[in-house]
Amino acid sequence: MADPRARLRALCLALPEAYEEQTWGTPTFRVRKKIFVTVGDHLDRPSASMKADRLECAALLAQGDPFFYPPYVGSKGWIGVDLSSGALDWDELGELVVESYRLIAPRRLSAGLG
Repeated sequence: MADPRARLRALCLALPEAYEEQTWGTPTFRVRKKIFVTVGDHLDRPSASMKADRLECAALLAQGDPFFYPPYVGSKGWIGVDLSSGALDWDELGELVVESYRLIAPRRLSAGLG
């Protein structure tokens, strides 16, 4: 799958009750009307932002590429990811998507992830 947005979409939609909704002109992925991943462009590159533990956000930002501090939501515990970066580890991104879902979804749904 060459398109990183399509690959991210597949990761998000594989989660229980997850769905896609256009918001602010870009795709967002939600569970029970709450956003757990947003997709957009950062510096004209495809990117995504997701909720993360604040300590994890700090560690990822210290790592640098492909992670960045996303405008508007970075201060609320979200991390940005450059989807076109050669440094992107898709397994790690999958873990971040699941963690974001866990932080946003009702406990009953997130508990079912194992």
